[in-house]
Amino acid sequence: MASDPIVRAHPADSAIDSVSVLSEDSRRRMFTFIRRAGRAVTRDEAAASVGISRKLAAFHLDKLVDAGLLRARYETPGGIRKVGRRPKVYEPTDAQITVSIPDRRHELLADLLLDAVLTERADENATQAALRTAEQRGRQMGEAARGESRPGRLGPERGLTACERLLDEYGYEPVRETPTRLRLRNCPFHPLAGKAPDLVCGMNQAFLSGYLNGLQVNGVQAVLVPEPGECCVRLGPSDPDRDDQTTQDH
Repeated sequence: MASDPIVRAHPADSAIDSVSVLSEDSRRRMFTFIRRAGRAVTRDEAAASVGISRKLAAFHLDKLVDAGLLRARYETPGGIRKVGRRPKVYEPTDAQITVSIPDRRHELLADLLLDAVLTERADENATQAALRTAEQRGRQMGEAARGESRPGRLGPERGLTACERLLDEYGYEPVRETPTRLRLRNCPFHPLAGKAPDLVCGMNQAFLSGYLNGLQVNGVQAVLVPEPGECCVRLGPSDPDRDDQTTQDH
């Protein structure tokens, strides 16, 4: 029996939670001190950096660890072995926090364009390379999602439900207009799409088309339907003349 797509928390929620952890002054200052230290920092050092007790510092440091901003381990400072328990030390993780409302994904666009530059073929121009790269990335992500959730055959309705996870994760703000049509309320590539609409919107369409193909969604296509303030792409039936109510999953 086919399983339903896995539901995960929105990445923006984690970013907002991390930012909220840093709203406390002492916690934020300790985090800044540890990031700039260039080495693992003890609780005593962290406490002294902001002038609070070791116990209170431990509370704030553990909050930063829970938020994924710091990692902790036990280590002897300076590598000198002493009798007794080794102190707990803290250092920053590689986590990068970006909060944007509405959501923007300029890093995805930049990554696709970089891939296009690095892989441009002799028989294509820069725009063609960008469209190819966007389609390939979307298809790879769709294939990965299909391999993970193993949804079986996906007709329009179940296929769009499966797509909503990626669309929501990447900030498209999908809205189900009908069982077989998805409207995307937000453009994750704004305002860059306004500077080069043919290129950016074309890449957006190619990316989403690739995702549909990789996920193996039947009867749905990504089409360009520009609307002010919204994404230029919508997902709808491959046959626009076919009535939504007659398009059923089998």
